Amino acid sequence: MAQIIAPTIAMDIATSVNACLDPLCEECFRSTYQRLFDKFNLSDSQRDSFMDFFWQTLKTERNSSTPEIQRMLNQRLSLIVGIDDLFADEKATSNAMAKALYEDWKPQVSKSKNPFDMALRLAIAGNIMDYGANNNFDVMATITRVMYARFAIDFSKKLQESISNAKSVLYLGDNAGEIVFDKLFLETIGHPNVTYAVRGGFTLNDATTADAYEVGIDRVAQVISNGFNAPSTVLSSCSPEFMEAYNSADLIISKGQGNLEGLIYENNPRIFFLLMVKCDVMAKMLNVAKGSFVVYNPTKPN
Repeated sequence: MAQIIAPTIAMDIATSVNACLDPLCEECFRSTYQRLFDKFNLSDSQRDSFMDFFWQTLKTERNSSTPEIQRMLNQRLSLIVGIDDLFADEKATSNAMAKALYEDWKPQVSKSKNPFDMALRLAIAGNIMDYGANNNFDVMATITRVMYARFAIDFSKKLQESISNAKSVLYLGDNAGEIVFDKLFLETIGHPNVTYAVRGGFTLNDATTADAYEVGIDRVAQVISNGFNAPSTVLSSCSPEFMEAYNSADLIISKGQGNLEGLIYENNPRIFFLLMVKCDVMAKMLNVAKGSFVVYNPTKPN
């Protein structure tokens, strides 16, 4: 039996977290952009120019969310390098890798004694494909681990019930590659009215509408953009089309750490957060171990 977190404890998660930038996020930012410096062979002057902007942004945007700061940094480096999609190669590799794995796992899910559970676990395992967090990850090892893992927070039974009862589902995608596992999960649940939302522009290795159509998400859901190019769902900056889908959905499935950062403070019982906890900041926020798998819903106490 997977571990269940009590609703009253779950409520505390979303109400006790400070929104200010954690110093550990600064370290993660620096690591990400150092890798990009090397990838694009930036000159010393280009690196200095970016780092001046980096420190000034962290100084003046201390109260902005991590995804919003990441967006500013990503845009500036894109301008310096002269390339809109800094992670185009990584995204293409991730999509190709995940599509190959999809062919292997789809028949296994169909034959499973519990197709919902297996597809859910694969969808969460896909969240490891995150070049913003780390460019050194092992998808197969993560899949193997998630198949036998106990979820650190487990609202999966409630999620399954909510899917059955929902007239409309909004699914918030995260990373390229990962979205292929989302497709398998959507095929498995077979809900007739799903809207799948991706980022409104290039940001890290997050999926855009082009990625969604490339992997065939449009065959199982209506694909829309959230209208904003941050690695998260920032409701105050999302498009009217997205907000209409968000406000009208009976159920919202939110993938990944970025979407969690953007929406956890909403404390919305319609939202189920599916993710692998990949950093110490998220681990502290959710009060779980780094590397944990999570299906979290901010259920209100009776």
